[in-house]
Amino acid sequence: MPRTAAERLKDSKPEKRVVLDNDFAGVKAGQTLYVANPNIVDQYVRAIPARQSRTIVQMREDLAKSKDADATCPVSTAIFLRISAQAAIDEMEGGKPKEYIAPFWRVLRASDKITAKLSIDRQWIDTQRALEGLDP
Repeated sequence: MPRTAAERLKDSKPEKRVVLDNDFAGVKAGQTLYVANPNIVDQYVRAIPARQSRTIVQMREDLAKSKDADATCPVSTAIFLRISAQAAIDEMEGGKPKEYIAPFWRVLRASDKITAKLSIDRQWIDTQRALEGLDP
């Protein structure tokens, strides 16, 4: 049976920093790549204040800077963001008010590829952004 998003958040592997031997996803060989985990990405999203947003690129840059790395892995970060968002959606579907979940709409937009894999109407995300005065 597949693990739920909440289980994947809870059972996050340790974060790590690696020096790349080869170019990878826009990061050059010799640079330090930070690989977060779902829980760290979830904490980042939860720390974004109301009426403020971040892009995925900003999030990766912030995480890399906080860990003294040249870059944060774009592939794993996208996966971890999707896990955080799905866990939040699952919590809402379980009755938790949106004020108590990770505000993933402050990073994601309905048009983002990641949102296609979420179990929510993509337009809901842009509606939440509009309610907070954020660009759709």
